[in-house]
Amino acid sequence: MSRSMKKGPFVDERLFNKVSAAKESGNRAPIKVWNRACTIVPEFVGVNFEIHNGKNFAKVYVTEDMVGHKLGEFAPTRTFRGHTSRVVAP
Repeated sequence: MSRSMKKGPFVDERLFNKVSAAKESGNRAPIKVWNRACTIVPEFVGVNFEIHNGKNFAKVYVTEDMVGHKLGEFAPTRTFRGHTSRVVAP
C-alpha cells in the first residue's frame, strides 16, 4: 500500500538537514543511514550514503534514476546462497 498523496513522500528531516549541510560544505564523505523507509528526493542526487541492512552498511551513490524510491531498496537484507543441487535417484 502506498502513502497518501495528501501527506506526500516520507523524508527524514534530520537526514535531509545532514544532506543539505554536506552539500553546502562540499563534504563528500558518506552519510550513515539507518532509516531505510526514507524516500529519495532530488536533493539527495550526487550524495554518498551508507545504508544499514541489519548487519553492515551498504555503500550507495544516489543518481537521478533513484528519485522516488526508498533508501532500503538499494541495500538488500538477505543473502542468496544459491539453490541446493538436486539428488538424482538411479
